[in-house]
Amino acid sequence: MANELNVEDGEYSEPVSPTAQYLNSSVLSVCILAVLDFEIPVDDSPALGLLKDVFLPISPRFSSLMVEDEHGVKHWKKVEVKLEDHVNIPNFPSGLSPQSYDNHLSNYLSKIAMEQLPHNRPLWNIHIIKYPTSNAAGNLIFKLHHSLGDGYSLMAALLSCLQRADNPSVPLTFPSLTSAANPNLSVRGTSIFRNIPKVLRSAFNTVLDFGWSLMKSNYVEDDISLIRSGNPGVELKPVEISTMTFSLDDIRQIKTKLRVTINDVIMGIIFFGTRLYMQGGSNKLNNEHSTALVLLNTRVIREYMSAKEMHKPVAEKVWGNQFAFLHVSIPELTSLESLNPLDFVWKAQKLIQRQRNSGAVFLTARFLEWLRKFKGPEATAKYIYNTIKNSSMVVSNIIGPVERMALANHPIKSFYSMIVGEPESLTITMVSYMGKLRVAFKTEKDFIDPEKLKTFIQNAFGMMLKTAQDIA
Repeated sequence: MANELNVEDGEYSEPVSPTAQYLNSSVLSVCILAVLDFEIPVDDSPALGLLKDVFLPISPRFSSLMVEDEHGVKHWKKVEVKLEDHVNIPNFPSGLSPQSYDNHLSNYLSKIAMEQLPHNRPLWNIHIIKYPTSNAAGNLIFKLHHSLGDGYSLMAALLSCLQRADNPSVPLTFPSLTSAANPNLSVRGTSIFRNIPKVLRSAFNTVLDFGWSLMKSNYVEDDISLIRSGNPGVELKPVEISTMTFSLDDIRQIKTKLRVTINDVIMGIIFFGTRLYMQGGSNKLNNEHSTALVLLNTRVIREYMSAKEMHKPVAEKVWGNQFAFLHVSIPELTSLESLNPLDFVWKAQKLIQRQRNSGAVFLTARFLEWLRKFKGPEATAKYIYNTIKNSSMVVSNIIGPVERMALANHPIKSFYSMIVGEPESLTITMVSYMGKLRVAFKTEKDFIDPEKLKTFIQNAFGMMLKTAQDIA
């Protein structure tokens, strides 16, 4: 492999990208947890062989350290990997009920979420859970540092380890990522002069959104609320990780009736349920100013590539961290009596579409590059830290396969992921798989009640589905 290092010659393999440096700095150390729920008990005997023969070859970064040379420039340095150091098999009390093991797994996830990965070895670990919970006969947990790659890259890495359970020789398939064209945005057959207002509006929104992004990252914090504690060092506080599941068929019913995208419906459900939770049982509207940072994949491609394809020169460095934050204000409740829950879907669609269509993401990327050149990567990491800290929640959405997957003949019932280490009281991630949407929550412990939050989001979903079904 061209980028690999000969361990004996002491050379570096490849430079560390700016984004990877920001995510592994003195102010930010962000990781991703990926949790696989198996349908059968876990046999850990093939683990080391799979890691050596399947996992490590996916990317040279899985066998590399992030090191700094005498000029202060960071590189990925190829090293010999001691696989035994990366495999963890915890011991829980034996003979307990699945519900009791739910608590043990939850506590274990909270524990490893808070632990820092050692920097004297490659930045990943796996954890094998050999106890049955309510959701699975056993679990495999990947913990990977975000500097290795973003959700898209690490999903591609995960998929490179997995096969279709029914026919391993046939590749996994995914729902289409291509959305239908919006007729309102089409310019075919129209005079250029008719599009001038759209161009001017887009330019105005770009300046406005970029200016607001600068203000949010430097001066303007979200209000303290039931989803944002504002505690200093919140990224160091204990967390809880929990999940819930929705039927994609039900979500599609809402999508079809409203003529929006599945993502619009999902964001509407999350925003509506979160606002209901923020009411705290009060009959008075509590519309604190709250912002969600929605992660946006900035790659041009519209489908997953294999990890091998992503490392080819023609792939133009598809691997890595290629994402941006969209600052999306969480829509406010206008009334508790005459409430139309579908308003949140339309508001979410409008807010996110406007952000996508403005050039603020491009300008922010250029600003971060300017900041890195003139003030260094640590100052840029601090800017990103403040961007996250000043908001109320982070939201990420990943599309998973349609068919059942298997790892070493272990069928996978479900899976989910979570971002850990960022300065937020609330992070929500979503992944689709086999017609289901698994929603995961990372909440600041003893501040946010995850069960109550999930109840409000479930209620929000039920209200939206019923209202949509009543539409003629």
